[in-house]
Amino acid sequence: MTKLDAIRACWEERLPTLLEQYEVPGAAVAVDLRGDVADHGAGVLNLSTGVEVNTDTLFQIGSITKLWTATLVMQLVDEGLVNLDAPVRSRLPEFRIADESATAKITVRQLLNHTAGFEGDIFTDTGKDDDCVEKYVATLSDVPQLFSPGELFSYNNAGYCVLGRLVEVVRGKPFGTCLRDHLFTPLGLTHAAHGADEAILYRTAVGHLRTSPEEPLQPAPMWSLAPSNSPAGSMLAMRPRDLLDFARMHLDWGMARDGTVVLDAATAKSMRRREVGLPRLGVMGDAWGLGWEMFDGAGTGLIGHDGTTIGQSAFLRLVPEHDLAVTLLTNGGHSLGLYREVVGHALRELAGVDLPTMPEPPAAPRPVDASRYVGTYTSSMFDNTVTQDDEHRIWVECVPKGLAAEMGMETTKVELVAFEGDTLIAKEQEHGFHQPYAFVGSTLDGPAQFLHTGRADRRAAQ
Repeated sequence: MTKLDAIRACWEERLPTLLEQYEVPGAAVAVDLRGDVADHGAGVLNLSTGVEVNTDTLFQIGSITKLWTATLVMQLVDEGLVNLDAPVRSRLPEFRIADESATAKITVRQLLNHTAGFEGDIFTDTGKDDDCVEKYVATLSDVPQLFSPGELFSYNNAGYCVLGRLVEVVRGKPFGTCLRDHLFTPLGLTHAAHGADEAILYRTAVGHLRTSPEEPLQPAPMWSLAPSNSPAGSMLAMRPRDLLDFARMHLDWGMARDGTVVLDAATAKSMRRREVGLPRLGVMGDAWGLGWEMFDGAGTGLIGHDGTTIGQSAFLRLVPEHDLAVTLLTNGGHSLGLYREVVGHALRELAGVDLPTMPEPPAAPRPVDASRYVGTYTSSMFDNTVTQDDEHRIWVECVPKGLAAEMGMETTKVELVAFEGDTLIAKEQEHGFHQPYAFVGSTLDGPAQFLHTGRADRRAAQ
């Protein structure tokens, strides 16, 4: 029995039990080891219909799409049509945000590595037509700049929509067509869809949500987020094997399985190079490249990306040194726990690599003077207010607003304790892990300017 045979046998035996344990309706998993692929599916794609997941089931991949958008951009770099370090406006004159000075400086590289500095969780729905990304980018003119371009990492969905529009303008065709012409076709994909109209032709999973923590999972009321956010991850769906065809191309330095050159080898290599470091943030990596997220704190060379849409979660991990890629696609429930079981097992068995440990609050946290952290940190979707009470306990209250409030998200209040340096950590788990809260951008004795949880929320004016 080969290693892949053993992995597949393990999935066949354990995956149904793990789905029940983590309350995940359905999942599909696949590994590619040195070009050989094993895959498996279990559970159901829709609790209302009971149709079973198989290896050809399409799941949404969410923000893993950003790797595809980054690849489309890097193809333009290969062709000499885009300069990474030139201002975005040099090829996309229509681009503008509220800060005119920053608009003129922001580069393509900064959009790719999430250091552009403007607020990024903008999910404006501008319709379903081919011009929806163009219309979306036109809505960004009043989006605030949080920090100087290149200064800091802050995860930016809107920035990737700008990159998608850049691809459209340079190629002269809609983003979905660019995906199909420049990635689906040269990679030889057969089970991939850009949007519901294409996905309905396949065996396709739907997301599942709870209306409250006590309620059972139910099929989500809609299948996808707005098409205008497609380059950031709102529409793309595929089976695990097709996602691994994309991963294999990156492992093989830009070459598809049939020998087609999709990216220049040096370009593929440059995408994995560390560009910017992050605070320790739990489920996120410790650095970012040109699209790729890096989980290399233990020197494993682990890279990847995750994605979350409406009730669906996707995970992709690569260990280039071992010529290995693993993906898990799910449609609801406690997907993070399932990921750590399934993907963690595959990485250990096939590469001797462990997933990074999840941050945990200390058993006896040190006392903290939170005076530098106290205050309100704001974004378009949330106000996070940090306080310290008379017993010296530290709290963060998260109040949804805008789209988050419209979606029915509720106010939460979480106790924080000391973790590392200027990073505090949730005393109790949120969504299956203890969320670190990093306070950054302060002088030695001055107040922190940002609360960082992957996004850098700026301190509100006093």
